[in-house]
Amino acid sequence: MTRLGLLAAGFKRHRLRLLLTGLSIVVAFLLFGVLVAVRQAFAAGVSVAGRDRLVVRHRISIIQLLPESYEAEMEKLPGVVDATPASWFGGIYQDPKNFFGQFPVKPEEYLRMYPEFRLPPEQKAAWLATRTGAVAGRKLADRFHWKVGTRIPIQPTIWIPKKDSSWQFDLVGIYDGAQKETDTSRFLFRQDYFEENRRFASGMIGWYYIRVADPKRAAAVAQSIDDHFTNSSAETKTETEGAFAQGFANQMGNIGAIVTAILSAVFFTILLVAGNTMAQTVRERTQELGVLKALGFSNAEVLAMVLGESCLLAGTAGLIGLGLGFALAAGGDPTGGYLPNFMFPAKDLLLGAALILLLGVAAGALPALQAMRLRTVDALRRE
Repeated sequence: MTRLGLLAAGFKRHRLRLLLTGLSIVVAFLLFGVLVAVRQAFAAGVSVAGRDRLVVRHRISIIQLLPESYEAEMEKLPGVVDATPASWFGGIYQDPKNFFGQFPVKPEEYLRMYPEFRLPPEQKAAWLATRTGAVAGRKLADRFHWKVGTRIPIQPTIWIPKKDSSWQFDLVGIYDGAQKETDTSRFLFRQDYFEENRRFASGMIGWYYIRVADPKRAAAVAQSIDDHFTNSSAETKTETEGAFAQGFANQMGNIGAIVTAILSAVFFTILLVAGNTMAQTVRERTQELGVLKALGFSNAEVLAMVLGESCLLAGTAGLIGLGLGFALAAGGDPTGGYLPNFMFPAKDLLLGAALILLLGVAAGALPALQAMRLRTVDALRRE
């Protein structure tokens, strides 16, 4: 029998135990895939945030507003190329569970600030010509089966309109993302229409996006903006767009830390399960290992054989679990819109493969060393 045959024969002894151990590894790496996709969904805004963009918000809280006049003042400061406002709208479309981000913006300025948002020229022109016009990201439009020309009513939760009971928007465009990670789940409408029709807080803005001339000087520019508005009626806090996005994500908790803690616990548990399986296998095959050594197998060959069994088990089951996790993430957001950037990043696939190898080596290391150190005479005497 060849060495590969000996390796395969070891898996035929206790098939139920092998199946249960393999299933536990499959489930562990399926969970790995789902959790990293969830983490990616919460961190997507952070990972693709522009290095040359800053966000200026109220120093006290994101829910505090800033004066509209700040835009012109900030654009005069050294290092600032452009500034544009945005606010949280927070309305309801059809049902409260239909959550998505809605923002009043200045169309030309906003698209200039976000060149990764690809809106066809004719749709951009329609947005500029339509007072009630709005544009939606591709994922959002696909989610609700919107088409250009769709009339979209939004029920207010914060911003009550002056006349009607709801806000009415005409979808004039659907934008795509330059990258896979680009957020295409936003709903954007015109700041002037919002300003004219809201009942209160006229002339006030949620926050400003700032483009800086030199990303290396972003910290200095941020400090100069905050210094400029020190002792004003609305002092500011300026931070990178990534930090701003992370702040939003952290309102749901530190997702990265939660995911890491869960994965660490799962990995440790599966390591114990797989390690125990390999240790039992070695104990049950003590005499066989003695025979192999008597037939001329070296200590190194015995070590490699036991480690090979462990890595084969972890590799086969782990890759199945990783594949299932990838397939599930490829199916898109399972929550119906709460996780629009639900995806399995390529870097985490590599991390998963590395963890599979680590699991195989770690689970088999101690049993393999015990098998290597086993004396032939002692092994043959054991019943």
